[in-house]
Order: sequence, then C-alpha cells, then structure tokens
Amino acid sequence: MEEHSALLETPLCRWHEAHGGRMVDFAGWKMPVQYASIVDEHLATRQAAGMFDVSHMGRLSIEGPQSLVWLESLLTRRVTGIEPGRVRYTLIASTLPAAILDDALVSRDRDAPDGTPCMGLVVNASNRPRVVAWLRSQLPASGVRLTDHTSSTAMIAVQGPLAISVVGSLCSPGDAARIAALGNYSATSATVAGQPAAVSRTGYTGEDGVEIVVAAAVAEQVWNDIHTAGIPRGLRACGLGARDTLRLEAGMPLYGHELREESDPFAIGLGLAINLDGRSFPRSDIFAAEKAGQPARVRVGLEFDSKRSAREGNSVWDGQREVGIVTSGSFSPTLGKAVAMAMVDEKLAAVGTSLDVLIRDTRQAARVVPLPFYRRRKPTAQA
Repeated sequence: MEEHSALLETPLCRWHEAHGGRMVDFAGWKMPVQYASIVDEHLATRQAAGMFDVSHMGRLSIEGPQSLVWLESLLTRRVTGIEPGRVRYTLIASTLPAAILDDALVSRDRDAPDGTPCMGLVVNASNRPRVVAWLRSQLPASGVRLTDHTSSTAMIAVQGPLAISVVGSLCSPGDAARIAALGNYSATSATVAGQPAAVSRTGYTGEDGVEIVVAAAVAEQVWNDIHTAGIPRGLRACGLGARDTLRLEAGMPLYGHELREESDPFAIGLGLAINLDGRSFPRSDIFAAEKAGQPARVRVGLEFDSKRSAREGNSVWDGQREVGIVTSGSFSPTLGKAVAMAMVDEKLAAVGTSLDVLIRDTRQAARVVPLPFYRRRKPTAQA
C-alpha cells in the first residue's frame, strides 16, 4: 500500500479533514469514506440532499477537427450525431489484454467557433492512468488534442430531491432555470456561487441532482457556499460509503465489481452502451459474438429478509450446487434489509427464484428481485 503522504489529494481535502471526514486511500486518492454515519448520509440524500466530492474522477477533454471521428473509432457507444450539451454512457475497450479498460461518460460539451466539436470524457479514478495512456497511444498525427484536466479542476455532485433547488439558489434566475430544465444525461454552462462552472445531470445515486465542475482554485468556496445554503434544508456532506450504498440501491454497476476487464457487457445489462451496427472499434467483433450468444451467468438483484450483508466474493448456491458470486452487497438503509447484486447462472435468474448466499460460513436465504432495488418516484428520461 502507498504511504499516506503519497496519496493524491482533491482541492477539497483540507475541508474534509477539518469537518471530521474519515479519510481513506481510495484508488490512490485521499478521500472521505464518511463524516459521522453512512446511514445518516445515505438517508439525507434520499430525503433532502447530499453533496459528494468526486474530484478524484478523471476529467478529459478531446478537441480538434478529427475529435468526433477519433472517438467514434474507439468508444463502444456511438458519438456521431451527439448534440452539444448531451452526455452518453459508454465503455472504453482496447486491443490490450486488459480488454475493457473502463466505463465512462462521453459528452459533446460545445462547438468551437469554427464548428469543430469539443468533447469530454469522465472516467473512473482507478482507471484514469491506463485510460489516458491508451488514448494517447491511439492519437493521430494531427487533428485531435487530448488534455487531462483532473488536477486543475474539481467536481462536486449534489444529489437528492432538493439538490436542484439548493444549487439554483446560488445562481442567477436565468442560470437556475436552465439547470432546472436540463434533461437527464445533459450538460450546460452556468455561474454557480459566483464561479464559472460546467453543470451536468447524470447522477450515480438513483436521485435527481447535478455534477458541478469548477476550477480547483475556487472549489472550496463553491463547496462551502453549497453546504451553507443546503444545511438548513437537510443537506449533508457525504463520503464514499454512502455513495456506494446509494448506487447499489439504484442497481448501478461499478467497475471492478459488476463490470470487469473480461466482462460480457450484455450479461451485466449494459447492452445500451454497445452500438454495433455499421461500426468498428476495439473488441467490436467480440462484443458482436457475445450479443448473439447466450451468457452462462447474468447480473441479478438479491434481497434478504435479514440485515446481514453479503459482500463481494460471497458464493451463491442452489441446493448443493454453487451457481454464482456476489459482486456488491450491503445493508440498504432505504429498504431496511440487506441487498446484493450477483452474477448467477442464467437459468436461475428469474425474479422470485430462491437461492442461498454463503456469508461467513453460514447460508443466508435470498431471492432474486428486479433491479433497481430503489427507484425514485419521478425519474427523468434517459438519453
């Protein structure tokens, strides 16, 4: 493990430490896992608003006259025809043994004055070094510029039913209205808390909300202003612990858990991220074969009657036969019971199927349930 002093720090690291954040090593970054209670932070996000420092996520820009064509040749999701201000979920695959390098968000942020598109990629912190290295190895001699803005910016996620209202209170009426009108998987520019910002509406918690990217130098001021505006309305600063339980309830896959280098995306339920017709990109032939085939195991949701949580790596059983493995599991604060996602034999994936999960040498009864475990009442339309 790296020495603590060698960990990367976000522009908000000092704030987290000063406000009781329990700091841990996460993908080489010094990050808060919680402040006081993961359950309280989780429920605050479901009931009011939670704010998360997600500055460890990689933020890349791709510009130049060939940027759209270049990304079209590399990403699993079609980007040709994407309109300015729109965001799409995609995978990044390679011809390297690593295969699937990451999942990512690709956006067409704006168009330059000459009409060439300015694209963006948000990638996972743990995968950023190898994703950047792979993309740079594929750059053409001219026509594309790739820039890593991770260290020069910060990203703040504000999630929950009051998130849009809290952020809007720190904007001009025009900017607040534009943010409120954003569709899901859309982005715009705005001034938030007096600072220029890129604002997107993608989310990773199952709640409505926005992600705000600002310059690193003003990040703490923007964070403080959002925190101050939201606290009277029930907002809480949240750590990575609540972020993980929220995304689990929302049935969202996480790279390194549900999604791995060798994964069949269709077995996980990520077929929406693979556009094959008339396209060629790394591993497109393999993905085509997987789409046409029948996966041995598929991703399912498991619900327990007890509060005893399954963990990644716990085995799933049907009688005396091992039939799967848990990829993520936790106690669900919203549901008041334990839930998990698992890869199980396709023939046992039907909703209502009874299975057992081996947790600390003891079998716990579980049943297959639909994903997501939690869905907010008024979801926005997806891109």
